[in-house]
Amino acid sequence: MNQKFIPLSVPNLKGNELKYVTHAIETEWVSSAGAYINEFEEKTARYVKSKGAVSCQNGTAGLHIALKVCGVTKDDEVIVPTLTFIAAVNPVKYIGAEPIFMDCDDSLTIDVEKLHTFCKNECEFIGGKLINKKSKKQIKAVLVVHVFGNMADMEGIIEIANEFNLQVVEDATEAIGTYYIKGKYKGRHAGTIGNIGVYSFNGNKIITTGGGGMIVSDDEELLRRAKHLTTQAKSDELYYTHDEIGYNYRMTNLQAALGIAQLEQLEDFIKIKEENYKLYKKEIRKIEGLSLLDFKDSIRSNYWFYALNCNNAYPLNRDEMIKYLLSKKIQVRPIWGLIHEQKPYLNNQAYKIEKAKRYLERIVNIPCSSNLTREDVLYVVECLKNAKQCICALGGGKAEC
Repeated sequence: MNQKFIPLSVPNLKGNELKYVTHAIETEWVSSAGAYINEFEEKTARYVKSKGAVSCQNGTAGLHIALKVCGVTKDDEVIVPTLTFIAAVNPVKYIGAEPIFMDCDDSLTIDVEKLHTFCKNECEFIGGKLINKKSKKQIKAVLVVHVFGNMADMEGIIEIANEFNLQVVEDATEAIGTYYIKGKYKGRHAGTIGNIGVYSFNGNKIITTGGGGMIVSDDEELLRRAKHLTTQAKSDELYYTHDEIGYNYRMTNLQAALGIAQLEQLEDFIKIKEENYKLYKKEIRKIEGLSLLDFKDSIRSNYWFYALNCNNAYPLNRDEMIKYLLSKKIQVRPIWGLIHEQKPYLNNQAYKIEKAKRYLERIVNIPCSSNLTREDVLYVVECLKNAKQCICALGGGKAEC
C-alpha cells in the first residue's frame, strides 16, 4: 500500500463551516456587508479579550493599516525582525517608511536585549523622539512577530517602547490563541499587549477563512481609524464622500461565516496540536542530532508550527532532510529566507544579525495540521529515525535506499 501524502499545514473544516456559509449564500449576503462580519469581529474580540476588532482581507492588509493608524509615515523607520515571513515587513515599505532589521533570540522572536542596545547606543532620544544616528530619521515603531505560536518577550518590549516612545505593532498572524500564563501580562493574548495587533486567517493558519485577517486593539480611536481606512475612507456612505485615501481591505460575509465556525473549534484544535507536539517531542528526543524547539513556559501556546532543529550529529543537513522527507511523501519546509538578505532590502540597516543566520541553516518545519493523526506523527518520526541507517540518494556519494 502506498503511503499517503502528509501535508505541512492544511485546514480542518469539520464544524459548522458549510452550514454558516450556505446560510450566507441563501440570504445573498456574500460580499463585504452582512451580519456574519460583525459577529466574527465581536466574537474574535471577546475571545482575545480586546475592546474591539476590525476584519480585513488578510494579515498583510491588517499590518499595513496598523502601521498607518499608529502614525508611521514615509519619513519614519520601523524596527522589524529579519527572521519572519516577508509579508510582515513589506507593509513598512507600502507606507514608504524604512525597516531596520533586528536579530532573533532562541525562541525565534525578536531579540529584546539587542533591541534595547540598539535604541540606547545607535540612536539619540531627543524631544520624545528616537532618532537613528546613522540615518537621522525618527524610529516610530517596533513591529513584533510572534513566530510559530511562540510569544516574544512583551514585558521587555513594552518597557523599551515606554522608554523610547515607540509604538508597538504586534504581528500575531501565527499566534491567535496564544496567551501568557505567567508574569505581568498573565491572561493577555498575543496581539493585545502592544498598541495594536493583527491576526491572519490564511489557509495554513490554525483557523482559516481562506484568506482574511483581523485587527485588534484596546484603543478605540485606533479601531475607528482602522475601520475607516479599510472601507475606502467614506465620510458619507450615502453620497460617496471620501475624506482621505482609503483601501478596499474589507472581509467578505462568506469569509466571516467560515471564520465563526473555525473560531468555535479553536480550543479543540489547540488541544490536538499540543498533543501531537508532545508526541513528536517525546519521540524525536530519542534521535541523536534532532530536537523540537520549545515553546516558552510562560505562555499557553497555540502550537501552530513545529520547528525541528538539526545539528551536525544528524546524518542529513537541512536541505538533504527536506529532500529525503519529501521523497517519503512528507511535506516540510525550511524557515524563511532572512529578510535583510532579500533583494528589496539589501540596502536597509541590519543590526548584529547572528542567531537568525544559524537557525536559518538548521530549522525544518514538519507536519502540524490539527487533523494530523497519531499514526501520521509516528510515520514522520520513523522516517527521521531511518535516515540514520538508510540515507537516500541525495548526492555527495551517499548510497540509495
